[in-house]
Amino acid sequence: MTNGYMRKASAIYQQNSVRGSVEGADSHQLIGMLLDGVIDRINQARGHLTHGNVAAKGRNISGALAIVGELRDSLDHKVDRNLSQRLDALYQYVTGILLQAQLNNDLAGLDEAVSLLTPIRDGWQAIRGTYVSRPQLASGAVR
Repeated sequence: MTNGYMRKASAIYQQNSVRGSVEGADSHQLIGMLLDGVIDRINQARGHLTHGNVAAKGRNISGALAIVGELRDSLDHKVDRNLSQRLDALYQYVTGILLQAQLNNDLAGLDEAVSLLTPIRDGWQAIRGTYVSRPQLASGAVR
């Protein structure tokens, strides 16, 4: 088997694996996947930046920006307006950091974005039990 074939097979597996995960996920799990995905994209961009792969860095930062946009769109300002406004401001700030990191090849900016998003992701994962035990939330807390 060639190296190219293995990469393609791996990409197809990952794509199908993610598709299967998304199809069976509730809204809480979907937000968790987005948070994992944005942190992963930023970390990948960091690695590409340190290795001088500008194109791959750009693709990963673009992916991270798209995910942050999805996170902003998922906020439900009717449930807890104060919290959703604070998360919206955080996501807007992270968007600015990522844009600056892209333009300036700024590792510190990428690290700051991860340091801001990681506690959100960890907190989201920590409340899973509460979410699952409250059926009214599980049926549609996220738009």
